[in-house]
Amino acid sequence: MIALQITSMKQFMNHLLVADTFEPFLLEEAVISTANTFTIDGHINQDFYAAADDTAAENLYEFRPWIELKGLCFDLIKGRRTPLFFRFVLHLMPEKASALLEQAQCDIEPSQVKALALNIRYDGSKAVLTTGTAYHTFLLSREPDAIWDRALRKYLDGKGILYEEL
Repeated sequence: MIALQITSMKQFMNHLLVADTFEPFLLEEAVISTANTFTIDGHINQDFYAAADDTAAENLYEFRPWIELKGLCFDLIKGRRTPLFFRFVLHLMPEKASALLEQAQCDIEPSQVKALALNIRYDGSKAVLTTGTAYHTFLLSREPDAIWDRALRKYLDGKGILYEEL
């Protein structure tokens, strides 16, 4: 697990809410505090789709893709005043997480990793990104954590997102 503090908020917010930078992610949860506090649960209600259509094949994920909710989050955040607080819990899409672990020749079977998570937390003055790895069962190896940490740093560097490690 690593914590990275964003050093250019304006640039980062553009990447987060406007650009396609975080499209490989699913949204588990968003909490945005402005004049009101808004909470978005990213879990997909499969029953909603099953009632209308027996072939709910489009809902391959447990959580809604970030690209589908980032516009809503942008609308809640935009304005003359900066938010008091926000938190986003994102998961790398499962097929991308599996590909990442396989490419790195991880000693853990990718199916044992439940999620490669990215927590984004803004406290009114600074944003901190924290990585995490969720497993289906207890494992001694933490190699997937190290792979995810390296991959995220490389990804942010490639996108030109400025940060400092805490």
